[in-house]
Amino acid sequence: MSTTETSCLPEGMPTLRVMPMPSDANIHGDVFGGWIMAQVDIAGALPAVRRANGRVGTVAVNSFVFKQPVFVGDLLSFYAKIVKTGTTSITVNVEVYAERNRLQADVVKVTEATLTYVATDDNRRPRTLPPLPPVP
Repeated sequence: MSTTETSCLPEGMPTLRVMPMPSDANIHGDVFGGWIMAQVDIAGALPAVRRANGRVGTVAVNSFVFKQPVFVGDLLSFYAKIVKTGTTSITVNVEVYAERNRLQADVVKVTEATLTYVATDDNRRPRTLPPLPPVP
């Protein structure tokens, strides 16, 4: 883990906000990494589903870095943005910030990850991404 990175929340609306509960942590109040990974996957899938205009599946976790621990009671904000698209694939970067003690003044970046999703059809087979609508 790196040294404390105190910052502000990024501009814009987070893709997902959630507060871990005691059942998401060990007996010391440290949130399980697997729980954080699941939330990152959900946050990353949201813009991927919008871009694919339908179902997607996670095909790769390209990188995942836990920068700081997450504690029960932290308010987590997940910021997800598409960084690359292919014929069927969508790569999304997700950054996670924790507001400690429910104070916006104490914000730390706790996790960053890059995941790749693939657009799938009703039979869960890869499908081509639809074209982007024209920009007005």
